[in-house]
Amino acid sequence: MFAGGRMDGSDTGTPKASWLRVIWLTGVDYFSDLGFQPGITLLAAGALALPATALLVALTIFGAVPLYAQVAKRSYAGQGSIAMLEHLLPGWASKIFVLVLLGFAGTDFLITMTLSAADAARHAVANVYLRSLLGDHRILVTVALLMLLAVVFLKGFREAIRVAVFVAVPYLLLNVIVLAVAAVDVLRHPALTHQWRLALAAHGDWGQIMIASVLVFPQLALGLGGFETGVSVMPLIRGSQEDDDPNRVGPPWGRIGNTRKMLLAAALIMGGLLLASGWVCPLLIPPAAYQQGGPAAGRAISYLAVQLLGPNFASLYDLFSILILWFAGASAMAGLLSLIPRYLPRFGMAPRWVAYRRPLVLVLLTLDLLITIIFHASVEAQGSAYATGVLVLMLSAGVAVALALHKEAAEAVKHGWALMARAQSGYFWTITLVLAYTLADNVRLRPDGVIIATCLIVLLLALSAVSRYRRSTEMRVTELIFLDDESRAIWAEITGKKVNIVPSHDSSAVHCLKLEEKVRGHFQLNGPLAFLHVQLLDNRSEFLAPIRVRLRREGPNYLIEAFGAVAVANSIAYISELLDPISLVLGLTHRNLMRQSFQYLLWGQGEVGLTVYSILVRYWEWARRSSRPLILLMSD
Repeated sequence: MFAGGRMDGSDTGTPKASWLRVIWLTGVDYFSDLGFQPGITLLAAGALALPATALLVALTIFGAVPLYAQVAKRSYAGQGSIAMLEHLLPGWASKIFVLVLLGFAGTDFLITMTLSAADAARHAVANVYLRSLLGDHRILVTVALLMLLAVVFLKGFREAIRVAVFVAVPYLLLNVIVLAVAAVDVLRHPALTHQWRLALAAHGDWGQIMIASVLVFPQLALGLGGFETGVSVMPLIRGSQEDDDPNRVGPPWGRIGNTRKMLLAAALIMGGLLLASGWVCPLLIPPAAYQQGGPAAGRAISYLAVQLLGPNFASLYDLFSILILWFAGASAMAGLLSLIPRYLPRFGMAPRWVAYRRPLVLVLLTLDLLITIIFHASVEAQGSAYATGVLVLMLSAGVAVALALHKEAAEAVKHGWALMARAQSGYFWTITLVLAYTLADNVRLRPDGVIIATCLIVLLLALSAVSRYRRSTEMRVTELIFLDDESRAIWAEITGKKVNIVPSHDSSAVHCLKLEEKVRGHFQLNGPLAFLHVQLLDNRSEFLAPIRVRLRREGPNYLIEAFGAVAVANSIAYISELLDPISLVLGLTHRNLMRQSFQYLLWGQGEVGLTVYSILVRYWEWARRSSRPLILLMSD
């Protein structure tokens, strides 16, 4: 339900935990970026790593955190920015936009799995103790990790928070130790700082350095990932006692506040570690080491652990790096297993098996293996696709929040605080523009992400269209609701071979009288007629909806009015099966069948007679029903 700019959801049965524990569940995705982000930053920025990282951290603290704090306020059941946009945009525009965003979200999550597994494999084959065992089979190790991930989800994935704490906390502590030792080493050797300043001076004065950092900053966008996951775990966060009150009115402010604390704490932890790495890595790692193929490529902090603390400590660091990177893939898999069934089956754009975990896991594993083989398990090659998915999701969040605040500003005029609401909206439009620049520059430099996302989107749209077509003969009604007690009583009177149903596009008494003359002129019918008039929803892009019915007597006959349907033919078939009439009189038209088919698929109307018959025959075969109404076809 979306009302007043906020999205509600029922999660009263979901077990809750303190945000201090849930932070590690979202952190395995976010904090695992430390495994590859410093190395990618060095490769992209070199001596500019620190100022470029400072820009990234600033955008995180002052952009991503307030942005997703607003998303949390409006999507506190964990649906995220995609669901916000679905409700802010109308009809088919909403559905198509959501499908496109799902393509980018799929890119983000799939590449999270493959990139994390590839970086975990790189840490494994580069480790001094594992190298002799694994050799240089990085692709095989990546494939093995992805298959292990699929096996775990085929079995079931429980106690995720407990595992996340066990993995993420030691990993962060090991990073703190390595970076602290590296900082001490830098301070003990002032010549390193002098050399770094000379390298910075080659870019010009501080104004030119900042311009150069702004230009290189989009290549560091991988460090922004993880916030959408932070919102998706909201139902797990314990709020205040008032939040659990079943009679609560309004948002669960306790949970929202704790989610904001979690997002800010995660950003501050990650920001501090990224700034530290941006300071020490350019000073202690020679350029030849972090180039592609070098010992520090994609594993800068692990390289420092070897150089400063020895192979034993570095092996421990590599172990937890492999664990958190693998678990980040698990977090992404869980995200997709939650995201896809939430939208596609409800849109009628996926087969029913998509709602089941195991077949969907196998499909995702197949896509993961294809991506790994195509990119040869290269972290750098997949980085652009990951960054593109992250940035598109963040951009969608920016647009959703800015639009929501813009609408609220219009309402705020009545209450006298429009200036504040407009200022908020302007601030988030500014953040959206920064994210749009970052995305555009990332796509310009590394179009791989858009290519992969486009392939996924085209595949998703094609499969969605086929699925919508194949599922078009389902009933597409969730329930029948009576508008008054009289309607309920009349329904009970006419159920079970008591009436003949005659669908009518007009519910007026004059039209029904003319239609009765026509029907009785063609057929000899026993019993009264029940004229059935179906009114469609304004938003007919929905696949399923409840219908509300009102019944009344019209002389010897009856009038059934159905409201809120998504398709005329399906609603007629549904009501016919519930009423079990003597006969069902279906009209045929002489209009173009192809055009009517498209009208039916998109707008729920078209050649009603033949479609009702097709729906009923399919249902009868499935239900093996022997008692069927007489089907009468009549030309208009």
